[in-house]
Amino acid sequence: MATRTRRPERREQPLSREGIVRAAVELLDVSGEAGLTFRALAERLATGPGAIYWHVSGKGELLAAATEAVIAAPVFGAAAGAAPREAVRALALGVFDAIDAHPWLGVQLAINPLRAPMLRIFESLGQQVRALGVPPAAEFTAVSALLNYILGVGSQNAANPRALGPGTGRAEFLGAAADAWAGLDPDEYPFTRSAAERLRHHDDRAEYLAGLDLILAGITAQLVPPR
Repeated sequence: MATRTRRPERREQPLSREGIVRAAVELLDVSGEAGLTFRALAERLATGPGAIYWHVSGKGELLAAATEAVIAAPVFGAAAGAAPREAVRALALGVFDAIDAHPWLGVQLAINPLRAPMLRIFESLGQQVRALGVPPAAEFTAVSALLNYILGVGSQNAANPRALGPGTGRAEFLGAAADAWAGLDPDEYPFTRSAAERLRHHDDRAEYLAGLDLILAGITAQLVPPR
């Protein structure tokens, strides 16, 4: 008797762009950019690739939409009405947490600086830097320093655990890194060896905000004219 191939269950709800983007984010979180294919997405959505193309033109548009969906909350919810310094801290922490939850996000932001998600972050930082009282000639430098720190540290933080392989936890990574630092040559790496235990037990978010505060303090001290 011939066996029948089991077909995927049919969708009960109409396909929408929002649903496609939500599924794309879920797929990216599990498999990364390489795993985001229209075939895999169609299987997840129990539909055909052609139905997806009706809503998005290709992978580039889909990645941009997924990035926009993930970054919207940190940008638009960044302490509305707060003082400029606190608004920058809220935005930076929101982006940090978004990249930590979605490790693919940092790369997508960095390689697509002309797309809306990156422009929204840049604009939000720019408005807060201007509100701090930074002179126009120094605004671009100040915003660039903040943006590079936020994306660079956020992306590195998200990538660190994966250096030991899939499924590695942060505590496991920090322990392994601390052990490696502690085993370095004491004459060649005296400072790094001394920082090994600090690395093992430090809080990534707290260190991130402390570094951000150093940059904000420098901007205020060096660029903002006395009132």
